[in-house]
Order: sequence, then structure tokens, then C-alpha cells
Amino acid sequence: MEQAVVIIGAGLGGLTLARVLHVHGIPSVVYEAEPGAGSRTQGGQLDIHDHNGQRALEAAGLTEGFRSIIHEGGEATRVLDRDGTMLIDEPDDGRHRRPEVLRGDLRRLLLDSLPAGTVRWGRKLAGASRLGDGRHEVVFADGSSTVADLLVGADGAWSRVRPLLSDATPRYAGATFIETYLHDADNRHPRAAAAVGAGAMFALAPGRAIFAHREAGDLLHVYVELKRPAEWFTGIDFGDPAAKGLVAAEFAGWAPELTALVTDSDTPLVPRPIHTLPIGHRWQRVPGVTLLGDAAHLMPPSGEGANLAMLEGAELADALVRHPGDVEAALAAYEEPMFARAALEAVDAHRMLELCLGDDAPSGFIAMMKRMSEPDRRPS
Repeated sequence: MEQAVVIIGAGLGGLTLARVLHVHGIPSVVYEAEPGAGSRTQGGQLDIHDHNGQRALEAAGLTEGFRSIIHEGGEATRVLDRDGTMLIDEPDDGRHRRPEVLRGDLRRLLLDSLPAGTVRWGRKLAGASRLGDGRHEVVFADGSSTVADLLVGADGAWSRVRPLLSDATPRYAGATFIETYLHDADNRHPRAAAAVGAGAMFALAPGRAIFAHREAGDLLHVYVELKRPAEWFTGIDFGDPAAKGLVAAEFAGWAPELTALVTDSDTPLVPRPIHTLPIGHRWQRVPGVTLLGDAAHLMPPSGEGANLAMLEGAELADALVRHPGDVEAALAAYEEPMFARAALEAVDAHRMLELCLGDDAPSGFIAMMKRMSEPDRRPS
């Protein structure tokens, strides 16, 4: 069965592309390996920025729906030292430059905006091959297949579409984030909840950090960040409750309200190794196929990943609208600005990782926060 636009991956970027195409009357089909929309949790809160993510949602006609899912007050930010001393405490100013929403809520907003049947669940990509004239055959693990006039890889860090364009593979960035949650925080974990405050809390030191975010439902979402070789983490059984003690030992001497974010957590620790593609990753134009989001430019977490993926989905759709019947012109118009922007963002993302875990943490991070708080320094 032939389909003009085939999108691999029902993440935020792929769904934004499908939605903006739909707004302009261009059909597409999104294939997703997950068995259904609710098959797994979708992660925590995202800050959606006014200069990229919110622009994409406007192009998708979803601004009103987006505003209805904002976690009011979630933009508050504080930085603590290892003793729990407050170094920065910025309240949410209510201006919604970078409002917080749950990834799952945002994904649901996008899914609900698409015609029934746009997303085909349980279709894990096994491979894709060129047929000529920019067309590709796409084969799925269940043995089914389709043919695409335009194939878009929106399938994340370990993209199976990327090899059609590039030999690059993700490499370990030297740090791993360890995820966990505290439930009913104000009642059951009052000291930790007080330390986190109303929004995001960063406690940073060379080689180690604790980042926590208050989410709706009195939930604290915690990431422990450790700059260690990958082998250090593979030697830990994170399914064993004793793993909490091993990780907390890396924060010996820290304030108990901070270490409690690890030792008192209500869910098992989940390691998230940080991988990246080379800064400035790009490819020579290949007819009929392109990438967006992490598939194109995987970088350390910096608050920009989801925003970039959504903006790229909207921009790719716009390029296809502006170049009707000329896929190659549309892809060239989309890719060159994406390459340039992603290279700059990747530099910033690696710098952010160093600010959080480098030898001068937290001083460099604090200086960055102060610069960002100046009105004339905020992105526009």
C-alpha cells in the first residue's frame, strides 16, 4: 500500500508534523512501535518555550488546548548548594515564556487532534530500503510493509531511519541521569518537598547533581546526575532496593532533605545514560527521506529537545506546503536551517551538561541563570 508521507515515531515531533500537515489538508500516516497510546508512561514535565515549541503549537492550531494543560506555577526555579542553602530562588512570573506541561498531556493533545487511523500502533520498523525516484519501502517487524514517497524518521536516539542518511551513531556523553519519584510529597516527604519548592530545584556540585521538579498531584520527579563511566552503572542492580543506598553514598555529607530525594523515593531507580550524536551532525541530501528531533541531532538534555522536535515538525510541514509537488525542494528548505540551528543548540547543550557537572559547579550554572533572568537576554 503506497502512502505519500510516512512518519516513523509517534513522539512529539512526529505528531506535530502530522498535525500541521493535516491542518493544510495533506494526509500522512504515523507508525509507532508502542502497542498503544497508554502502553507506557511518557515521562515528566517539559518547559515549552515561546520561541520554538509554542510556535509549533500555534502552527498546529493547538494553542488554546496547550494553555489548558499548563502546570501553573511550574516555572519557579531554585538552586541550592549541597548544604541546602538557597543560592537562587526565582518564582514563576506567570508570563508563560517557558510554561511546564506533562509530556503525556501534550502528546495526548496532539493525538486527539489527528484523524482516526493516522497513528498505526504496534508497528516496529525493521528496515527501509530505497526503491528509486525518492521512494522507499518500509518493512515492519510484523512482516507488513508500505511504500513512502516521503519517509520521515522521527524515531529518536536509536533511529532506524538514520542509516539511510548517515553512518553516525550515538556515543555515551560521560554522564547518566537516574530517575525516580516521590509520591504525596507534602504529607509523606515534607522536608524534601520544601527543598524543591513550587517548580524546579537544582543542587549541583562537580561530578554530581540532584534535579527535582514538582509535578501535578503532589509528585516530585527526581533525576540524580552522575558523571561516571558507563561501566560504573552497569555494575549496579537498579532493581534492588539497595541501589538507592549506593547512589545516595555519592552524596555523602549533603543536606538530608536533598539525599532524601534518593533514599526515600517511592519507585525504583531507573538509569538513563546520556548519549549524543556529533555536534553539527548533518548529511548530504538523499531523495525522499529526512529526520527530525533526536533522530537528527541527539544532544544532552537542556530543555530544548522536545521544543526543537516540535518546531522541526512544524517547519517541515510548512516547507512541504510551500513547495507543493516538489519534495526535494521542500526537504532542502527544511534541512539547511535545521542543521545550523541544531549545531548551535548542541553546543549549548554540552555546555549545560558541563555547567551542571563540571569542576566549577554550581557557580557557572548560577551565572547562566542570572544572565537568562535579564529581560534582554531571553530568547525572542
